Amino acid sequence: MKALILAGGYATRLYPLTENQPKPLLKVGGKPIVDYILSKIEQIDSIGEVYVVTNNKFYPHFKEWVGNLQTNKNIKVINDGTLSNEDRLGSIGDLNFTIISENIDEDLLVIAGDNLFGFSLNSFVRFFREKNNQSVVAFHDLNSLDKVKGRYGVGILEGSKVVDFEEKPLEPKSTLAATACYIFNKDDLRQVKVLVKSGNADAPGNLVKHLAMSTEVHGFIFDDHWYDIGSFESLQEAEEAYKI
Repeated sequence: MKALILAGGYATRLYPLTENQPKPLLKVGGKPIVDYILSKIEQIDSIGEVYVVTNNKFYPHFKEWVGNLQTNKNIKVINDGTLSNEDRLGSIGDLNFTIISENIDEDLLVIAGDNLFGFSLNSFVRFFREKNNQSVVAFHDLNSLDKVKGRYGVGILEGSKVVDFEEKPLEPKSTLAATACYIFNKDDLRQVKVLVKSGNADAPGNLVKHLAMSTEVHGFIFDDHWYDIGSFESLQEAEEAYKI
């Protein structure tokens, strides 16, 4: 298994903080957001290589970050070549770019670089194995339709099986918010290029929905904390929770 941290966005909603600084390198509790993600990945023995895919604008920032790291994993920063928010590839586009450029043909843990969560990734991998290596998605139950409405991808589950997925629905059928943490098995990764060719290269939820309709996907529901750093408000909430 390998890991991919998605860091190709431009985070325009957090300007001016992110105008000249990538969001995953913003500090929360005294260290970059992405450091918390990497520390969790480091606990997974079966993962040796970690990719960080970013854009041309922030590529130097991540190269500098990697240069100062002390880690037991091999970290490779990938430049997707985009220059602005207008020509960005989107999450699925960056996933596809990485699969092709690195010739990935094994199971892949995929995490958004602005994702702060409390659960153990080892437990996430165990869940994946328990489901016979079928692709899995991490969900956090917000226990409120209003909280997920128009904001998050929403999973509809029967048992642990994802039977449908809605991307930011205005009338959600569930309170389970997708948390941009996935394990895609190597067979399902072959469907990524199909989705990109169809023009649905932005939200990862489009891939989850596609797979739920064509194969088998399971939902891993956790109760630990979760912060999706997409606004000044959520950044402040995370800072309060993680402050030293």
